[in-house]
Amino acid sequence: MLKKLRDALETVRGRMDGRNREEVEKAISMVEALAVKLTQNEGELIQDKFEVKKLASFLKKASEDAKKLVNQEKSFACAEIDSARALVMRLGGTFEEQELCSKASREQGPNVEKLVEEVQEARRIKRMHKPTKVIGMQHELYDLKSQIREKSAYSVKLQREIAIIKRAEGSKSCPYVLDGAQSLGSCLRIRASDSGVDISKCSIQWYRAASESSRREAISGANWSVYAPEPFDVGRVIQADIISNGQKFTVTTDGPINTAAGLQSRVESLLRKSNSEFTVVISQMNGQDHTSRSHIFTIGKARIKLSRGWITKAREIYSTSMQLCGVRGNANLPAKALFWQLRKGLTFLLTFESEQERNAAIVLARKYADECNVTLVGPDD
Repeated sequence: MLKKLRDALETVRGRMDGRNREEVEKAISMVEALAVKLTQNEGELIQDKFEVKKLASFLKKASEDAKKLVNQEKSFACAEIDSARALVMRLGGTFEEQELCSKASREQGPNVEKLVEEVQEARRIKRMHKPTKVIGMQHELYDLKSQIREKSAYSVKLQREIAIIKRAEGSKSCPYVLDGAQSLGSCLRIRASDSGVDISKCSIQWYRAASESSRREAISGANWSVYAPEPFDVGRVIQADIISNGQKFTVTTDGPINTAAGLQSRVESLLRKSNSEFTVVISQMNGQDHTSRSHIFTIGKARIKLSRGWITKAREIYSTSMQLCGVRGNANLPAKALFWQLRKGLTFLLTFESEQERNAAIVLARKYADECNVTLVGPDD
């Protein structure tokens, strides 16, 4: 319409002269200005329409994500409710069993008390008839206990000396030595006594045993020259077999692995909380190196969760498919690292801020899992 009006005014301007011509030209300029303004408004309307469409798609995606998050939280809540219900059922059965036992013991109480009184009376009568003989036997028994205690201590000392001598004789022919403090929070490292031996070309397998001479079990995945003991190794002897050029050598710790100072008190303080949080960094995910910022590793009485802020990276209740142990493969800080498998196909390698935090997390998770009738150990344990 504006174009037609402009053409009509152009036709009229050709026919006018003087003052009327100027007014027509002024009208033409006003029509052109109006056309420009309408064009600009049309462009703004198109831009607004695009923004509205973009906002609508964003809101739709946000609604779908919210619905998905609600469904996920609902499934987690249902799983926790089922677990709690099963735990309540088990506790109810235990309480009923204890009540039955208590009732039975109360029924048998008078008979037991009567028997105890009869035994005490018989002992009193015996002492009255032969007091000196009884006292002599008591002294003799005390002397025998003292001798047995002394001989046991001497036997333990001799066994330790024999083990040290055997180890010293074996180290003369073994080109490898075991370095590192033999306690939690440290690393055991195999080192070649001869500088010409390349330890990286050797085949290595670590073992744990109740004593140096008892049957040992292989630690699955521990095939590197470095191994960081975990709480499961406390009180056990750690050994490593090294195969080089077809020859087999064995190195072993001087004694059982000792617990770390302050670990027990740290675990006791964490047990007073419903959930315990640890600051960790994800070093590996599904066996692949992974770089990340700090995350929160939360250990609860029914589940374990890995999150950062309000974003949940992983969460799982205690189950038979879950595994948790100290790291056994290659890691930068093995004494601070932990292996966690939620389920088959999803694993994490987490690095803690300190060795004590890592060991406390392992002890705490295994205790809570045991209360849920789940044994939380490493692969193939």
